[in-house]
Amino acid sequence: MTNHVEVPMADGPHITLEDLPKPCLEKYCGWLMRNALLALTIIGVILGSVFGGLLRLLPPLDSDLIMLISFPGDILMRMLKMLILPLVISSLISGLAGLDAKSSGRMGTRAMVYYLSTTVAAAILGVILVLSIHPGNPKLKKSTPVTTRNEDVSSLDAFLDLVRNLFPENLVQACFQQIQTVSTKVPVPPVVVRKENVSQIVRVNGTVLNATITEVNVGPSTVTQKRLEFKAGMNVLGLIGFFIAFGISMGKMGEQAKPMADFFNILNEIIMKLVSMIMWYSPFGIASLICGKIAAIKDLEMVARQLGMYMVTVIVGLVIHGAIVLPLIFL
Repeated sequence: MTNHVEVPMADGPHITLEDLPKPCLEKYCGWLMRNALLALTIIGVILGSVFGGLLRLLPPLDSDLIMLISFPGDILMRMLKMLILPLVISSLISGLAGLDAKSSGRMGTRAMVYYLSTTVAAAILGVILVLSIHPGNPKLKKSTPVTTRNEDVSSLDAFLDLVRNLFPENLVQACFQQIQTVSTKVPVPPVVVRKENVSQIVRVNGTVLNATITEVNVGPSTVTQKRLEFKAGMNVLGLIGFFIAFGISMGKMGEQAKPMADFFNILNEIIMKLVSMIMWYSPFGIASLICGKIAAIKDLEMVARQLGMYMVTVIVGLVIHGAIVLPLIFL
């Protein structure tokens, strides 16, 4: 029960105590209560940086001690990775199941066009900024780069791998593996050419051979063979493609698929509650990660300089992308 006290005014209507201005301290306390997670995260970053800097003043720490310091942060990262797959699946299916086929088709087409256009624009902008700033080591901008081209890497192979991963042959395997084309050098026994074939060798190689040669080895000693291998890593593209089709198909079934839709809606709510619980643990985990990383750095000045240039590159890219590129897309 709240006390409702009216205060008469000399030349105006009555006001209540709730309308009176609150003290600044009470306002700040209310803001902290509403944004407690943000405040705790900022405090965690500050404490992690401070304690990491203090640990650098001590003699070099043992690797096991640094591992123990970073252990809570490692647990945080593992929990977040654990929820990626169920969060993506439940949110996709619960969202698409509630849409009709026409809305899903239009939305999917627009989302795909928007995704491709923004991705291409962001990639081009990122390459331009990296080549102009060189955030890792600015001295590379003045040096002449020496690059070696890998002839085994093919754009066609990369594109075909992308399409193959879009249609995984095993959904369970797609949760932790994806397919990739691998090129290997296989030794081949040389071809031995006898004396009677010397004239043919002259025509092929353009080299005048001595008539006393009885046999010559021609042909490459190795050949490149391509094969498909599974590498570690979640096949996110294949999983998203399958569950998008799953959600759209379930939405077309109407009331018949309502129990399944309710299941995924409840699953999505459960996953979001788990994510919220992990977020309350994140300030402690972030402080642990920052403290361990700062304590393990050998040359802090060089790393700070490189991170500073990296931050400048990222901020400039975000400003250009958000203030110029995205508004142009919506014109």
